[in-house]
Amino acid sequence: TRRYRAGETEHEVSYRWTRQGLAADAAGVVHAGPALVVLETGGVRRRYEVARYDGGQVFVNGAALTELPRFPEPETRREPGSLLAPMPGTVVRVAEGLAVGSEVTEGRPLLWLEAMKMEHRVTAPVTGTLTALHAEPGRQVEVGALLAVVQAPPKEADRSADHEESQ
Repeated sequence: TRRYRAGETEHEVSYRWTRQGLAADAAGVVHAGPALVVLETGGVRRRYEVARYDGGQVFVNGAALTELPRFPEPETRREPGSLLAPMPGTVVRVAEGLAVGSEVTEGRPLLWLEAMKMEHRVTAPVTGTLTALHAEPGRQVEVGALLAVVQAPPKEADRSADHEESQ
């Protein structure tokens, strides 16, 4: 399965190898080459000229499709300071007194996960304020699950800009 974006619309194309060759869901692939694809749908064959360029762009009969990552990095879907589960497992412990609004320091252990008798400590990525906590002992999590968010204080340059704007 591959995902593509054309403008604001996402398209998912599923295909598989069979004894007769490559087959796509809802269409049979008659021919698939680097510059030409012939598909058969409902007994009708259609030819598509294909060109692929750097940056994941594919042009099919002139329409531009951008190939989307198969497994997007979880970090790209989260705000800065997000703590994501590095592995599937069970939350076995949350640091004593840890709650939304707590001040934490970079490197401080915040919670512990266990998987297959191995324990993994999750630490604060920055010094700041805990703005979200989605973990509790006994909770099962998948890899990439959002566990908590630590927001760093604004930098001095940011504070100066805010001060100038308010005047």
